[in-house]
Order: sequence, then C-alpha cells, then structure tokens
Amino acid sequence: MPSNLFHIVINNTRSKKFVSLFCAMQQIFPYDQLYRFTNRVFISMGCSDTDAAIATKVLLSADLRGIDSHGVARLTGYVRLWEAKRINATPEIKIVHETPSTAVVDGDAGLGLVVAPYAMQVAIEKAKNVGTGWVSVRNSNHFGIAGYHAMMALENDMIGIAMTNASALVSPTFSIERMLGTNPIAVAIPADTQPPFVADFATTTAANGKLEILQRKNEPAPLGWVQDKEGNNSTDANELKKGGTLLPLGSDREHGSHKGYALGSIVDIFSAVLSGASYGPWAPPFPAYVPMPQNMPGEGLGHFFGAMRIDAFRTAAEFKQHMDNWITRFRNAAPAAGHEKVLIPGDPEREMEVVRRASGIPVATSVVDELVAVGNRFGLVL
Repeated sequence: MPSNLFHIVINNTRSKKFVSLFCAMQQIFPYDQLYRFTNRVFISMGCSDTDAAIATKVLLSADLRGIDSHGVARLTGYVRLWEAKRINATPEIKIVHETPSTAVVDGDAGLGLVVAPYAMQVAIEKAKNVGTGWVSVRNSNHFGIAGYHAMMALENDMIGIAMTNASALVSPTFSIERMLGTNPIAVAIPADTQPPFVADFATTTAANGKLEILQRKNEPAPLGWVQDKEGNNSTDANELKKGGTLLPLGSDREHGSHKGYALGSIVDIFSAVLSGASYGPWAPPFPAYVPMPQNMPGEGLGHFFGAMRIDAFRTAAEFKQHMDNWITRFRNAAPAAGHEKVLIPGDPEREMEVVRRASGIPVATSVVDELVAVGNRFGLVL
C-alpha cells in the first residue's frame, strides 16, 4: 500500500470534513515508488532500459510539477495505444533532413516521451555549433508536458522552446467543428540567482486533462472551457463525450478567442505542416478507442523545438543578471487587492515539485485503480 505522507494541520470542523473527503479521493505515493512501477510498465511494453528510464522521467515530471493531467494518469493511455499498435516501443528515431541549424526528425511511431527529448537534444547540439537550433518532428505520439523539453536547454545557458499538436478537440472561433488540439507552448529562460522563467501553457482556455480531472471528481467545468455540439456555452465536464468541443484560449470572440485560435494554429503549422506530421482535424487521437481519421495528410503527431544560445545575442552572464533584475522587479510589482504577491511563470510548478519530492505525489483513486489494472496486465504490483 502507498505511504500516506500528506500531513495537514487543521483547526475547524469544516476543514476536517474537507480534508477527510479529499484524502478519500486520492492516495499519496512516494516518487520512487511511482518511478519503479512506471519504468517496469514501459519495459514490459518492450522499451529498452534507456528508453523506459527517459519516458518515466518525462512522464513523472508532470506529477512532480503539479500537472496531474499529464503524469501517471496518462500511463494507461500509452499502454492502450501500444496494444492498438499505434506506439512502437522500439523505434528507430532518425534525422531525415537537416541543415546546420535545422532538422526534421522521424519518430518511427515511438513514444513521444522518448522522441521529444531526442529531438530537443538535436536542437541543443545545433545551437552549440551555430547559435540556434530548430527541429520539427513527425511520426510521434503524445510527449508529456512541453515544459520538460523546453527546460532541457537551461543547463546549457540556452533558451528552450517546445510545442506540439494534439488530438483535435478544439473549435476555431465561430465554429462547432473539432479542428485543433490543445497545442501547448513552452518557453524556458535561464536566470542567474533567480529561478528560471518557465512558461508552459495550452492554447485553449483549459487542457483536456483538466476536464478529465473534473470528471473523476464529478464536478462541473468553469464557464468558458467548453461548448456543446450546438455551440452553446456549457459547464458539463463530460461535454466532449457528447459531441461538444474545447474552446480556444479566450473562450469567445469578445474575450479574445481569436488569439487563442491563432496561437493553436501556429503550433499546428510549426509542429505538423512543417515536419510532415498529420495536422488539424487529422491529428491522431490520444484515446486508442477513437478511430484514426481518414485520408491523413501526414505521419503521426508533430512537435517543434528550438534552442537559442544566449551568447549568440549577448554574454550569458549579462543576460542572466538582467533576467534576475527582470524577475525581481516583476515579483515585487504591487499586488492587486486580495493577492499576496505577483508570480513569475514557473513559480507554482517549481514550488510544487519541492513539496511533492518531500511529501509524495497525490494520485486520484480512480487513477490508482487504472494503474492496478495495468499492473495486473503485466504481472506488476503498484
């Protein structure tokens, strides 16, 4: 049984009832326990020890950073894709076209959790040689959180960029048809004594994984996340199962949804049209039970990565000192009423990682049940 390392000090009856209900809905696992189990699952799928370790690290980075929708909750989805022969556990990942600063990588239908770090490393090596590196990827699968891949550049005094297209669940502004994925963008920028700036966000009002979390909790979705199949606003977290769609960042035209639509389109074009992956409504769906689109124009999902060596622009030391100054000034900006401080992109995730490495990772009971079932499939114990 998982160790319950989650301790809360509470002083009133209402809080006690809430915490009791909260704890009943989830279990707390030490990182190492989830790592061992997840790693063994990937090996059982046929991944090499090296690939299994990479995939596990990328996947669990989401849980550590508090992005529970993209961590172990996705593990069963990868297994189902593998069972459906849509994931190749032993891919021959290769560069199929390149220049000194660019490349196209074919992922050979491998786990995106493995293909993406390979491609990002190619971008980093090109940046080392010529200042910047840009890599577009085709024939891949879901790659976890975009932030992990962008952050790979930080230790090299580089700015990292990562994005990917995804299952078509999003309607463009003024439409009811599913045309785009949640299509995230991540940018990681190093600083000196301050923590790095790490922006990692979907180009929709909310990622589909957040709807899945609400479904497990049997809670409604906030207004502006989804619309029904007729184009009406909805708070039903199960709306996608009924033919509805996710909304672009901004929710509606009056609140700037055309900007979210444009951002998602840019990601789709950079990731898939540029690489030769399938784009728009033809992007392969993540659920294995959803039929693949007909007449797909490319191969698999697509990603796009960038690495920019800071000293290709100014000395790294100067830049990082000024990043410290930028971060400090923004962090000290006068907060609005009811708020204690201004956050820098990456602050909540970094702080969550510290907590979860020390106290464990909460996993919804429904996800635990799915993991146990996957363990039974491979003769493994969670």
